[in-house]
Order: sequence, then structure tokens, then C-alpha cells
Amino acid sequence: MTMAHALTRHLFQHADAFIAHAGYDPKPRDSGQKRGRCYLSKRGPAEVRRLPFTAAMSVSKTKLWRPFYQHYRHRGLPSTAALVIWARKLARITFSIVKHGTMFDPARIKTACAQP
Repeated sequence: MTMAHALTRHLFQHADAFIAHAGYDPKPRDSGQKRGRCYLSKRGPAEVRRLPFTAAMSVSKTKLWRPFYQHYRHRGLPSTAALVIWARKLARITFSIVKHGTMFDPARIKTACAQP
């Protein structure tokens, strides 16, 4: 309900705008010639960030999503980083479903995530 409210309350033109509103966009810590680490900006409502993250924790244990989660873990990413990647993907999927008024189709996810 909170995600639907956030998506319908603001008119986002692109999924990137929704990702930035949720605070899942990277914030670089660069200065002059120093290249620092990127962190999440954490702008926007914390609840809109929490919901996709907890959903990512849940779906990473399912048969459909586990191989994609494991792909990022095998690349050497910590579990939190892999879950943030999936939270961003879930937020994009949610944006697409709400914007186009479609239903969730697992077959489309398999083809869209075939190359993680």
C-alpha cells in the first residue's frame, strides 16, 4: 500500500526518478582527484526504501530469484549489497507494474533477468 501510494502520489516519468525518490540512487564521495566510495543517498521516505529491501530478503530465498541473488554473491558482493541491487530491481518492477497497469508475470522476470 505504501509503495502504491508513493507511486501514485508523485508523477514519476521514469523508473530512475522513482529510484532517486526512494533513496536507492548512488551518491559519490569524490573530491578533486580522489575517487571515494559510492553510498546510497537515502533521500525520501525510509519506508519506501525498507519495503523493497525486506521484499528482496524474502524473494532471494525463492526458487525463481535465488540464482540471480547467488550470481551477485559469487561475484564477491556482500549480502547487503546484493540485496540492495535486488531491492532496486524490485522497485523498478513495481514502478513498471503500476505505470503500465499490468499483472506480475514470472516468465517475464526470467527473461529480463537472464543476464544479471
